[in-house]
Amino acid sequence: MRDRAEAVALIHDGSRCTGAVVRDLRNGAHYAVMAKATVIATGGYGRIYGQYTSNATINEGTGASIALDTGVVPLGNMEAVQFHPTTVVPSGILVTEGCRGDGGYLLDKNLDRFMVEREPEKQELASRDVVSRHMAQVMRDGDGVDSPYGPHLWLDIRHLGEEHLRTKLLEVWDICRDFVGINPAEALIPVRPTQHYSMGGVRVNKDGQAYGLAGLFAVGEAACWDMHGFNRLGGNSLSETIVTGRVVGRSVAEYASGTDLRGSTSDAFDAVARAEKIASSWLARGGKGPNIYEIRDAMGEIMMHKVGIFRNGDELADAVAELGQLLDDCDNAVLRCKDPG
Repeated sequence: MRDRAEAVALIHDGSRCTGAVVRDLRNGAHYAVMAKATVIATGGYGRIYGQYTSNATINEGTGASIALDTGVVPLGNMEAVQFHPTTVVPSGILVTEGCRGDGGYLLDKNLDRFMVEREPEKQELASRDVVSRHMAQVMRDGDGVDSPYGPHLWLDIRHLGEEHLRTKLLEVWDICRDFVGINPAEALIPVRPTQHYSMGGVRVNKDGQAYGLAGLFAVGEAACWDMHGFNRLGGNSLSETIVTGRVVGRSVAEYASGTDLRGSTSDAFDAVARAEKIASSWLARGGKGPNIYEIRDAMGEIMMHKVGIFRNGDELADAVAELGQLLDDCDNAVLRCKDPG
C-alpha cells in the first residue's frame, strides 16, 4: 500500500505489463512498483468536464491515459458519458433522484413545472438522460436562473416537509445545509445537469483483462466492461461494484498465482527515467506561459457546451479544433508553483 502516490505510467515490454511508475506526492520522486498483475481502478474521467461534474477532483482519466500511452492498450466507448439531472450549483455535489422519486418538482426561473408539459407521462420520473436533455433545453431557451456560476434551475422539495427530509432524505438535507447554506424545507435548491458517469474506459474482456498487454486489468468505472451499454441505469453502479469486483478480483488472483514476476529491470529503469524527464521539463519552464488551471477550465467549458448533453457535427468539429489549440498551449504552459511536496 502506497499512500499519497500517483501512478504516472505503466511498465511494459510491448506485450506484458509488469508494474507502474509511481510519483510520490510528498516529494515528487518517481519509483517503480513491479507486480505480477497490475489493476487500473482509478474511476472515471468526469473532471475533463471541469466544474460540470459530480466526480471527485481526482477523476481526471489518468487510468485511461496511462493505458493509452502504452500504444497497445485500446480504450472503448469513451464518448458514452452519462449526465445526472440534479447536482447542486455551484459545488456539483449530486442530490439523489430519490428527491424526485419522493415527489420533488423541477422548476424554471418563472417557477413553472416544465416537465409536466415536456414529458407528460413520466414527468420528473423520466430517465436521467431524458430529464437532463429537457433541463438543458430549458436553460438554452433562456428560462434558466442566472447566477455567477452560470444558469441553473430549481429543485423544489419543500412540500415534502421537514420530517420527511430529515429522515428519508437526510443526506440531501445535510448537503443543502453544508454546501448551499439553505434549509430545503423552506428554500428551493439550485440544480443543473452535469457529467456523472463514464461508461467508457480501458477495453477489457469478461475477466477484466485489458487487451494488448498481458498482466494488465481494469475494473469499475475505469474499465469498459460493457455492463451498462451507453446509458447506465441508476442501480447498476452497485451491481458493477459487487459483480465486477468479485469476477475481476478472482481473475487477478488466479493470474498472479499462475505466473512468475519476470519483469525486466531495464524496462523499469527506462520507464522511471522517462517519467522523470517529463517532470523535469515542466520544472525547467520559466516565463509567463499559459496557466495550466486556465487550460483545464477552458477544456471543461468546451466539453460541457460542445461535447455535452447535446452534440452535433458543427459543434464537435469546433470542439476538436479548440481542444487542439489547448493541447498546443500545454507545450508553453508553466507551473506557478514548483514545490515538489
